[in-house]
Amino acid sequence: MSTRFELKPLSGRTGAEVFSVDLAGDLPAETVAKLRRALLEHHVLVFRGQQLSPEEQLRFGRRFGELERHPFVAGNADHPEMIDIITEPEDTANFGGGWHTDLTFREAPDLGSILYAVQLPPAGGDTLFANQQAAYEALSETMKGILDGLVAVHSAAEQYGPRGYSTRSRAVATTDTDLAAQGVEHPVVRTHPESGRKALYVNRAFTARIKDMRRDESAALLEFLFRHAVKEPFTCRVRWEPGTLTMWDNRSVQHYALHDYAGHRRHMRRITIRGDRPV
Repeated sequence: MSTRFELKPLSGRTGAEVFSVDLAGDLPAETVAKLRRALLEHHVLVFRGQQLSPEEQLRFGRRFGELERHPFVAGNADHPEMIDIITEPEDTANFGGGWHTDLTFREAPDLGSILYAVQLPPAGGDTLFANQQAAYEALSETMKGILDGLVAVHSAAEQYGPRGYSTRSRAVATTDTDLAAQGVEHPVVRTHPESGRKALYVNRAFTARIKDMRRDESAALLEFLFRHAVKEPFTCRVRWEPGTLTMWDNRSVQHYALHDYAGHRRHMRRITIRGDRPV
């Protein structure tokens, strides 16, 4: 099997489409290594026209690391590491809506996610991504000096605690109040374990406060960072088609699943790759 493929950038700073790769096949180790390098460079990789069974999607994901289960969302009955994200025509809750980085409320958040389109609305349902390395690099040297060394507390309480937004979604199977209330500490600026590049590592969904700051100081600085992190020059937009698979580096991007397709059904299959503790 050939190890060659082509890349076409999705935007100036973030994302690329990958051509001439059949993910259902037994990919050579050299191809997987090249895809990993492409992920480090582009942060988001989009593969069109894939015909993948759940087993084939899982096999592809395991080439990049150990898969893990979502702590609040029930896995597929046959494949517990896979979750079916289904939005029915009458649903108003949007699982994955709002800018966020997956599971930063865990001590070791996901390395990345792999999402496959099974059924889509006739229009809409795109996903936005924002490059957090580009966001950090765009800051002034003074602001970088302020942020380097700061620590933020992350928690699932606002999303998965009692009356949390995400608990309104049919995808959520359990509301573990104790787990949701726990806080973990991560650096405000994390260093990528493979590339060595720095990235902002706060997000509106799960970052509760900055450690050792007064409440008003923390709120003001976080609000600036939340807005700065998702400015248009750092972003790309993935328009889904049936059979599209997108994988992203959770260590360097935020994402936002749009819900602009009320009255239509959307079904996506997601798996996630176990990560390490941010430093």
